[in-house]
Amino acid sequence: MMRTPASAASTLIQTALVGEALEKGPALVFVADDDMRYIAVNAFACDALGYTRAELLGLGVSDVARDPNAAKEYEEMLASGSRHGETKLTRKDGSEVAFFYRAAKTVVAGIELFVAVGFLDA
Repeated sequence: MMRTPASAASTLIQTALVGEALEKGPALVFVADDDMRYIAVNAFACDALGYTRAELLGLGVSDVARDPNAAKEYEEMLASGSRHGETKLTRKDGSEVAFFYRAAKTVVAGIELFVAVGFLDA
């Protein structure tokens, strides 16, 4: 199989590859708006927490990250533009799991959003 050097791939192809890798990759990815509502999640996050994508997209950050400090920490991220740490996520079955994350403000299609990427303490 012949490989194409990364420098030869167009930005559009690279963007698509990164998007697909994040969708199927071994990390949880959450995209939320400034109202703490999920607007995108990857398949790994859905599977790890036991929700369908539609179910997770109907929830807010504080519905899943039920740590008493979650709302305060989200507000701090809004103010500073980024945050990293650990919180507890609640699965659909009610069990909790530690989530280690890095979150930051980004702009996608002219819309300011907040992306959190992380992993579970398995």
